[in-house]
Amino acid sequence: MKISIDWLRDFVGVDMTPDQLAEALTLAGLEVDGVEPAAATLDGIIVAEILEKQPHPDADRLSLCRITDGTREIEIVCGASNAAAGLKVPFAAVGAVLPGGMKIRKARIRGVASEGMLCSAKELGLAEDAAGLQTLDADAVVGQALYEHLKLEDHVVDIDLTPNRGDCFSVLGVAREIAARTGVGPLGEGIDCVEPTSAAIGDVELIDTAACPRFAGRVLTGLDASARTPDWLRERLRRAGLRAIHPVVDVTNYVMLEYGQPLHAYRLDRLAGAIQVRYAQAQESLTLLDGTELSLDDQTLVIADDSGAIGLAGIMGGLSTAVDAETDAIFLESAFFAQNALQGRARRYGLHTDASLRFERGVDPSGQERAIERASALLLEIAGGDAGPLVLAEAEDQVPVRQPVSLNEATVTRMLGMTISRDEIETHLRQLDMQVESTDGGWQVTAPSYRFDIAIEEDLIEELARMVGYDQIPVTAGSGQVRLARADEDNISPQSVTDLLVARGFNEVVTFSFTEGDEQARVTGTEESVPLANPISRDLNVLRRSLWPGLLRCAAFNLSRQIERCRLFEVGTAFAPAANGVAETTLISGLIVGSSRPPHWEGASAEADFFDLKAEVEAVLSMWKSDQEFRFEAEVSPGLNPARAAVIRRGQTRVGSIGELHPALQSTYEFREPVLMFEIDLLQLGNAAVPKFEAFSKFPSTRRDLAVIVDESITAAQLTDNVTEALGPALRRCEIFDIYRGPAVDSGRKSVGMGLILQDASRTLNDEETDDMMQRVMRHLERKLEATIRN
Repeated sequence: MKISIDWLRDFVGVDMTPDQLAEALTLAGLEVDGVEPAAATLDGIIVAEILEKQPHPDADRLSLCRITDGTREIEIVCGASNAAAGLKVPFAAVGAVLPGGMKIRKARIRGVASEGMLCSAKELGLAEDAAGLQTLDADAVVGQALYEHLKLEDHVVDIDLTPNRGDCFSVLGVAREIAARTGVGPLGEGIDCVEPTSAAIGDVELIDTAACPRFAGRVLTGLDASARTPDWLRERLRRAGLRAIHPVVDVTNYVMLEYGQPLHAYRLDRLAGAIQVRYAQAQESLTLLDGTELSLDDQTLVIADDSGAIGLAGIMGGLSTAVDAETDAIFLESAFFAQNALQGRARRYGLHTDASLRFERGVDPSGQERAIERASALLLEIAGGDAGPLVLAEAEDQVPVRQPVSLNEATVTRMLGMTISRDEIETHLRQLDMQVESTDGGWQVTAPSYRFDIAIEEDLIEELARMVGYDQIPVTAGSGQVRLARADEDNISPQSVTDLLVARGFNEVVTFSFTEGDEQARVTGTEESVPLANPISRDLNVLRRSLWPGLLRCAAFNLSRQIERCRLFEVGTAFAPAANGVAETTLISGLIVGSSRPPHWEGASAEADFFDLKAEVEAVLSMWKSDQEFRFEAEVSPGLNPARAAVIRRGQTRVGSIGELHPALQSTYEFREPVLMFEIDLLQLGNAAVPKFEAFSKFPSTRRDLAVIVDESITAAQLTDNVTEALGPALRRCEIFDIYRGPAVDSGRKSVGMGLILQDASRTLNDEETDDMMQRVMRHLERKLEATIRN
């Protein structure tokens, strides 16, 4: 929030430099992002009056303006469409330098001499757009420096407020903090009531009192529709980041910034019957001020009249009752809405307004009348007219009441690590406008109505820490018992897996825990997911079931930026619907795209394939040293190419998937090269097997090669399993070294060459024993797999 220091001085005597004020606010717990001058130096820019406007003799879009600067009359060539006789505008005399660095010189424009320049707000650095000349108040003093007229010798403090400090979303709230911090008080919070000069009132019905227990309003009639917002008010709005629109809108914005109480004005002649505060009916429609058409649900609080909904309560008004340039009578609203009735509602409809920002964080339930009185006085001063009586509809039993909170003196000392005297504690709390009642060993403290964040003892201790100053709390070394964590040999941490993959050339990424529902369904093959009640965007509307969608987006982003070789992984949580809510699991997922190795002087490497990725996955699985072999079994998986996909099993448990991205998805993500992916459920892997010692055999091993012809459907795992089953412990290792298809091998079959390493732990195997083992293996393969010897 941006706060003008000049505005702050209306409430509290701030006798500090801007930097000192920023430091004081930061020490009070209100983080200051920056302090900037209210405007650039405008030397040589003065107030001038246009005396006469005539068309340029040689240019249709230019005009000749005769102006006075208070001492002489000057002729200026001007291109602004809103230039008119009688206007008072900023004038840059010859020699003046504009904020952009342009120096004003005498010039001839289309044959006519021009001695200076009439300026727009943009040219002066006071606005983003140049909508003609900046017009000034009719009572502006001609010849006065613009810097002085607009009181630009000011600074703006940009404060980054935390969600719990809704009371500081106003000039008054920040002024309270400064007063409490410095003890300068008293604050100028009092407001003179506007005496009614009209009997006109607006009826109000509070239908849902729990959501809106207080609603203040007033009818203002006879307003001058042509009135202009004065320069001082325009400037304060600008410094707060808002632009002037219309006196009624500007005043409601001004009071909201000043007191933190949002207001809204309804065009009186467009209201039908009494104002009602209620929840919307399902599918009830509403067109907002910005033209957005909404279909409401029955959890949305609305302002309505006999015609239906005319505004989203605490968020934005409706178009049907909007104030416009012809408005001369309004109903002014200032309401208190409960936080739980508005939290998340603006985001549900893709909206974010200054009003919703404040109501969601908490608005003072006692400040509605004050805001109405202040806005009424300003509007009557600017646009004239008559004010009706202030109307207050209230359900007293629903208005929040701050409950006393117990504060123990010993707890303060223990938690802050320092001793604060009782008198100092009471002084600090009273400076924060809290009611303090002394008790044995402590106090009963009641926070003011605007402090929604004070609920427990720790909140009060935090307030004391802020008031004393965080920099004044002594630094003490902590002490305590430290117990060494148990390091289980069979426990593999996710960090260990991360370190391994990084060492093997992968880059770790962190993606959102939520994704787009349709995209997830395409990648995972299931439409069951956990929807988000309040998504941050439409394409991030469900919790992720897989890490693949995020990785694919990340890979597509990198490859589109000339990253030719991409190896990514992520360790994160995935979420799935469950009978008792949401089931969570930890996944490790990765992908590779591009060459199998980095560029090298020996020459380009081949494109990475399924087996390159399988080697990386096997390296990860090797960390588990499992008693049960991990197996890769061909199986169609959603999102993967049916011809290049497998599941990973540990025994009978499925622990992951591996394969190449489906061609349809490859086209969707615009990948030009195959994308190879894996995903492993770390929770399904369980614990690793504890290593067991096994002595080396003292006797030599022997190797026998065997080439068998089997059906194409027989996998390498089936062959090695059957060889192991036939030979038992005598088989040390089985290596497949050749696969042949072609002449001498029937169609639909293949020849597989295997090297069998045989060894006995108690003796040397002789040739007869070895030959017998080979015969046993062959018979077993013939019986189980219909294998034949390849001659």
